[in-house]
Amino acid sequence: MVGKRRNGQLARWLIDSAGSRSVAEVMVNTTLRLAGIAIAGSFLWCQAAVAEDPPLTENAPISEFQNRTEDAKTYDFDAPPQGMFRAITLAEDFEERLGFQRVHEIVPIKPTEQFVPDVPAIFIVFSLHQHYQGFTVFGRCMSETTAGVVPGTIVSEDAMRIALEDDSGYLKLSPPHGGWAPGRYKVEIHAGEQVNETSLMGTMRFTVVASHKQPD
Repeated sequence: MVGKRRNGQLARWLIDSAGSRSVAEVMVNTTLRLAGIAIAGSFLWCQAAVAEDPPLTENAPISEFQNRTEDAKTYDFDAPPQGMFRAITLAEDFEERLGFQRVHEIVPIKPTEQFVPDVPAIFIVFSLHQHYQGFTVFGRCMSETTAGVVPGTIVSEDAMRIALEDDSGYLKLSPPHGGWAPGRYKVEIHAGEQVNETSLMGTMRFTVVASHKQPD
């Protein structure tokens, strides 16, 4: 009986010892894994901190933080207008068409920059980008190099009110008294509520050439 009892105690001791070793191994492995995760997290945080915080440059000149003048594109008011104008052209006439959005679109007929003295009218046809309020487009035609006319003299002008839904329009320059004299003309294009020193959008130019009709 004593031998059997001793054998039973020995077996229980062996089982308890094995269980204790298993728990200890699990705790050691868990500790090592947590330590590895902590080290990896610290490494990644250090990398992010280095990437987000570049070295500072002391006493940097203020010019490095300003727009460079050589990169800025100057607006030429002596050229055809841009900005709100998607397209603009001189023509002998115009017509209205129904656009793909079921709106009336004004398109030029026979675009040209040369006209004859007896042309009934000179048209400036334009299309516009989207706008959010109404305004008026003005056209002031003046002599540039025309015989018998002082340069800068306004010989014809027109204006068209543009509504919110309009995306195209035209100006009609009627001939001055006595017709168009051969020479060079320019048309100042203004936009706004009135013509002033800030309303100029650009300049169109055309030439009137003497007609060479053969006698009947």
